[in-house]
Amino acid sequence: MRKFKCFLNFDQEEKWLNHMARQGWKFVGKSICYHFQKAEPEDASIKMDYRSFTKKADFEDYRALFEDSGWKHIQGSKSSGYQYFRKVSGQGSEDIFSDVDSKAGRYKRLSRMWLSISVTYFPICVALGTTGTFKPAALLNPEAFYLTPGLWEKTGISFWRAFLFETPFALCRGLGIYLLPTVIILYLFFFFKANRQYKKMQGGNLIR
Repeated sequence: MRKFKCFLNFDQEEKWLNHMARQGWKFVGKSICYHFQKAEPEDASIKMDYRSFTKKADFEDYRALFEDSGWKHIQGSKSSGYQYFRKVSGQGSEDIFSDVDSKAGRYKRLSRMWLSISVTYFPICVALGTTGTFKPAALLNPEAFYLTPGLWEKTGISFWRAFLFETPFALCRGLGIYLLPTVIILYLFFFFKANRQYKKMQGGNLIR
């Protein structure tokens, strides 16, 4: 079975994966969707980290460290960032993190990833604007995407026939203009959410 879901909070994602395990769906992998196999219901304990590596040897050492502590690595690669672990030993620790600081650190690494992508896309957006390929002013004038002569002077059924006919083409013309700024804004939103969660966990740790 495959399920599509989007999470911005590691704890909520862990809770959902563990709930699926109790319903008899074993988490086996993730691409765009989550992949599950039918299995016996179990009270599983799945935890997540966010960490990427430049060297394969470092990644293997990372996995071995957790597996020695009773946590099996079940999903994630050297460069994927998202790493999933399942508790397989009754003697293992209750969490894959030893303290709040290390647990909060995954949000800090995640926020940096979202920010770096946004920063990478921003110069591209500026370059498209300065060369005339991307015209920011067009965002405020969607009518410019419609090229039918005299469209906006038409009335009644004549207008609606021409408008509805050209709308799919206008959307295609406008998609490129809207897409890149939308992606940048979306990634910045993800950055602020992850950074806020990091600060929240750090603040909670200081209070204790």
